[in-house]
Amino acid sequence: MVPPGQGGGLMRADLLTEPVAGLDEALAAVDALDRALVGGLLRPRPEQAAGLTELAHAVTGTPLAAQVAEAARKAADGAAGEDHFVALAAARTALLGAAHDALTARVEEATGRTFAEPTTAEPGAPQGANLLAAARSWLADLARAGWQGIDHDVVAQAAPVVSAMLPDPALRRLATLLDGFAAELAASCPGATLDHVPARRWGDLWSRALVLTVPGAADTPVTGTVTGRLLPLGIDLHEHATAAQAQIHAVLEPSDGGTPRLVRASVSAPKPDTVVGAGVWQLLRPHMSLLAAAGEGLSMELTDMPVTAEDDLLWDDAHARPGEPADAFATARVALPTATARAAAPLDRHPARIAVPVFLEGYAVQRDDGALAFTVTGHRIAVDTDRIPAAGPLTPEAVAASGACLGLLRWDAGEFRLQPLAVEKTVRKKTVALHAGAWAGGTTDKAGAKAEKAAADAVTVLRERAGRLLRA
Repeated sequence: MVPPGQGGGLMRADLLTEPVAGLDEALAAVDALDRALVGGLLRPRPEQAAGLTELAHAVTGTPLAAQVAEAARKAADGAAGEDHFVALAAARTALLGAAHDALTARVEEATGRTFAEPTTAEPGAPQGANLLAAARSWLADLARAGWQGIDHDVVAQAAPVVSAMLPDPALRRLATLLDGFAAELAASCPGATLDHVPARRWGDLWSRALVLTVPGAADTPVTGTVTGRLLPLGIDLHEHATAAQAQIHAVLEPSDGGTPRLVRASVSAPKPDTVVGAGVWQLLRPHMSLLAAAGEGLSMELTDMPVTAEDDLLWDDAHARPGEPADAFATARVALPTATARAAAPLDRHPARIAVPVFLEGYAVQRDDGALAFTVTGHRIAVDTDRIPAAGPLTPEAVAASGACLGLLRWDAGEFRLQPLAVEKTVRKKTVALHAGAWAGGTTDKAGAKAEKAAADAVTVLRERAGRLLRA
């Protein structure tokens, strides 16, 4: 990543291409349950029963073994109750958590960075037991119907549960998950006509929701405060038809002179489907001053900013002010190699959650049938250009012409992949930096400015229409 003379060390790219012991077996057991859920567990077929048995065997020797074995037998007989489905979901969650931990250990070894365990969550106030039970009942009905058996009547049963949960902050996390899951299922009804079933994704959503119905599972993590200088590394933008989220990865230098630490800050906002590309920044920008600072290459001075045990900043503009200019690549070269990181909380451990900031330079670029990859010390690392947002000046072509890259190391499609957040390339003998989040604070770029204007016009029209409807 960084030459040793500059305080860093080379990334062991060879470790990122070697097989991880036990990973394939754990994911195969997860897939076995997911295949069983496709056809439903009301009247399981022999191949579904075999998949359930495979899941139970995968957790043999763990504290879950007895419960999962019983749940697998009951489900194979078509007689599973809600508690049995919870046990199956817990086994699936545990296997993916083990896969996450094995992959994270490989990342630790490859980067030389360690991940400290987060503080245990504090018990929260008692949650609505009846609402949790109602959610669990609906999720059990989904498992019995299977993804190919869903229809609008089954999916619609989630609506009153979500409506009752949303007013309660303690239940809002589960309510949001159920709401999004139900909307996705509704858009796919009837399941019998689906050409392709996203079994892994729906299995993820189903099992996570079920585990969160267990009292105490959604307790609020321990939080504290931090004071110091925040140095942004890059912005990871997620855009969907009805929502957008920006997650800023940064290095925090504590004011007490402690070890720098990797932190994140996120902001989300609902959006109409007509707002796309650079227009999404208009929706997100008013909620977080850090977006403008990161886009303009500025540090932020934090004072008593709330932070979770996983080092996610609970951003509040009242605890931050703009600081001095801070170049992300300088931060990556100097501060990133020595920054510590926090491991994910138990229920958040999933291979899809791996997103580790890394810095690469001195690589060779190769293209294979349009796919981009970097060769680092003789080893190939795939580059995920599909994750580059349209809401910024960074493009796959710029990545292909780069000599240094700041990105997120992820696990996807059975391999480690690099998601570029920013690159340096040479233009007319000068080094130029291009950032995916460069337009977060605004832009003079013609395409970006045009997209922002279109977004502003669309939002204005929608607000006027909403106002007329309310007056009517």
